[in-house]
Amino acid sequence: MNEAKGPLAGIRIVELGGIGPVPFCAMLLSDLGADIVRIDRPPGFDGGAPIEPKFNLLNRGRRSAGIDLKKPEAAAAILQLVARADAVLEGFRPGTAERLGLGPAECLAANPRVVYGRMTGWGQDGPRASEPGHDINYIALTGALHAIGRKDEAPAIPLNLIGDFGGGSLYLALGVVSAILESRRSGQGQVVDAAMVDGAASLMTLIYGLTAAGYWTDERGANRLDSGAPFYNVYETRDGKHIGIGANETRFYRNAVKLLCLDEAALPDQHDKSGWPVIRERFAAAFRTRTRDEWVALAEGKEVCIAPILSLAEAPEDPHLKARGTFVEIDGVVQPAPAPRFSRTAGAIQRPPANPGEHTDEVLADWGLSADTIDALRSAGVIA
Repeated sequence: MNEAKGPLAGIRIVELGGIGPVPFCAMLLSDLGADIVRIDRPPGFDGGAPIEPKFNLLNRGRRSAGIDLKKPEAAAAILQLVARADAVLEGFRPGTAERLGLGPAECLAANPRVVYGRMTGWGQDGPRASEPGHDINYIALTGALHAIGRKDEAPAIPLNLIGDFGGGSLYLALGVVSAILESRRSGQGQVVDAAMVDGAASLMTLIYGLTAAGYWTDERGANRLDSGAPFYNVYETRDGKHIGIGANETRFYRNAVKLLCLDEAALPDQHDKSGWPVIRERFAAAFRTRTRDEWVALAEGKEVCIAPILSLAEAPEDPHLKARGTFVEIDGVVQPAPAPRFSRTAGAIQRPPANPGEHTDEVLADWGLSADTIDALRSAGVIA
């Protein structure tokens, strides 16, 4: 096994394999050094279109044990791993882990110090708890989706970043690490209930506060940060590409006006919302006079707060991102590097994504199962 690096080196986690937010959470923890064994489901289950394992980047960094959770002997084997783990991650519908014999009660009985991290969209309780759903449903319920988009247009779908990954994976990761710290003080484990609706709502804390203060209107595309303001917006350039500008503060706004060769005295006041349409029209016309890259070159060192809107293919080649090593290439696949960064205990991608079940015997042996037990599990059809 590779020697783990990062601040979480020495932390052991059992990940009950799934798709989306739990794998991303596990990827983040692995990038920071945690030793995670992913329990993969039987071959053929992928929750969507087939993908070659090396491209399934959310599975990077972990070893994979192929265990059929539906076999009655599976729970006992996994509980032997749990007995040596700091945490368990699962993302099933409420009640599923319990039916498999791998719920919090069973895991805490096997290891009273273990942290049991649960990820769902709606949460473990509430009227919608048992309903299916996806990111778009969870952010719709919290007000987040309503707030994103342009005036007089339908809400804009922000990929699956807010519910699945922002409100889900990141909050689960924070919750699990926090609970592990507490467990090491108290000697007691606990359940972390990470619901995407809760996390997505939490991400909207600033906006709810601004709304309560009367500073934010509950109308899409009418505020400073939602495309309402002309100085915090996206503009097309002469070559059909786009620039993003975030000149909120007065000095940056004035720098932008100067860069665009506009007369500030001839424009409405920056903070007068009634004049925003006029400013937006003037900005749009000005940005169309040059290409995206020409504007970037002109703005360099001018403190204008603009940046080119890069495609997925362009971003890894950006000079700033290349200088920081924001992207790396592994096995021919360009991907984001671990984040955040640590001055002394740097994280690292521990290994490429595994084929399901690739490390079954290795993992089970490393985590304390005897050769006889492994043979018995194979004979019973429990392991791949």
